[in-house]
Amino acid sequence: MIEQTLAIIKPDAVSRGLIGKILARIEEQGFLVRALRMVQLSKQTAQAFYQVHAERSFYESLTTYMSSGPVVPMLLERENAIQSLRELMGATNPEQASSGTIRRDYGENIERNAIHGSDAAATASVEIAFFFNHFERV
Repeated sequence: MIEQTLAIIKPDAVSRGLIGKILARIEEQGFLVRALRMVQLSKQTAQAFYQVHAERSFYESLTTYMSSGPVVPMLLERENAIQSLRELMGATNPEQASSGTIRRDYGENIERNAIHGSDAAATASVEIAFFFNHFERV
């Protein structure tokens, strides 16, 4: 089944010049990029995006970090996109991620782990709409 998902190259990866390397890996795995941009999230925008985690202990740190520098959100499409991207990204903690995954190779720690990806179809729908309107999607 063809699906769409959202990925975000996080501030740590952007600041280290890893956009091209991460994007190449994504495309090598058969993902089509349907929308892409670079943005600087305000603290309030990061809080809105991660509202689902508002009650968690890491919310404040996460939203501060995600608003600390530019990010690259992208709308990706392929068969089984959500699960395929999750596998390509690897575990949230880079130390626990499998060899050859984006987070294992480029993540610095559990927060600065290079990339975000939607975890389910319902989440993907909301996250895609957060960053891209209908006219920006190819």
